[in-house]
Amino acid sequence: MYDIIIVGAGPAGLTAAIYAGRANKSVLLLDKGAFGGQITFSPKIENYPGFESISGSELADKMVEQALALGTEVEVENVTEILDADGVKTVVTEDGNRYEGRSLILAAGAKHRHLGLENEEQFIGDGISFCAVCDGAFYTGKTVALIGGGNSALQEAILLSETCKKVYVIQNLDFLTGEERLQEILKQKPNVEILTGTLVSAIANTPTFSAITLKRVSDGEERALALDGMFVAIGLEPENQAFANLIDLDERGYANADEGCATKTPGVFVAGDCRRKSVRQVATAIADGATAAISACRYLDA
Repeated sequence: MYDIIIVGAGPAGLTAAIYAGRANKSVLLLDKGAFGGQITFSPKIENYPGFESISGSELADKMVEQALALGTEVEVENVTEILDADGVKTVVTEDGNRYEGRSLILAAGAKHRHLGLENEEQFIGDGISFCAVCDGAFYTGKTVALIGGGNSALQEAILLSETCKKVYVIQNLDFLTGEERLQEILKQKPNVEILTGTLVSAIANTPTFSAITLKRVSDGEERALALDGMFVAIGLEPENQAFANLIDLDERGYANADEGCATKTPGVFVAGDCRRKSVRQVATAIADGATAAISACRYLDA
């Protein structure tokens, strides 16, 4: 029986583990993939206090090391169900394992949103990627498109522009939504072309990824664009499906919680990108993790 079980090992979950460990609570941290969450896909983080610039993977490694040093136990498993009976939270995983805890922090984060186009799934990992850090090297000297206009999309486009022959940035809105500084960097890149007010309406049905169809929002005019690869950065969707029996979700699937990150179920707290809030940054995820851990410790000590 653990004092606190944390589901999700992104910045929020890792911070919660650190705070809980410092409070001398026994902690189990579960994640279905690589620890660090979405920040591991960021080649450069420049808005995290204390570091003028640091890669997401390096920052994540430091958090993991700190959590482990404080006694956090970790397991790489996919959580499929959580039961709550008589104050005991039982976490069930895809492998059939069951873990019991006195309290629970849900920090499962969010996954990359897809375009929802025909043929999209067959090319994921083979022409379509969600991570320039992971896959950008495969497209050195080639032509790619980056779909999206927010901060993450612009950061990825900047990274791709350093090695790719040509980078198209395609945004459905009439303007980019990322920081002005990032926009200015992109606009100065001679191998970057920004197409706003444009949708990707189709992916060529060919044996290998070769082209997409662009559709201009203003008049519906379509044209084909030959590509070697496509990177999609159009936002995230929360991974709260396995917890819907314990927490209230909004219309977009994000968890509702109070200022203390508490949910409707006593002893169950949420933190990070899976929680309903207006700002999703590394700093706000860490704030959530600290808040959730402190709230869980107060619940246990009451």
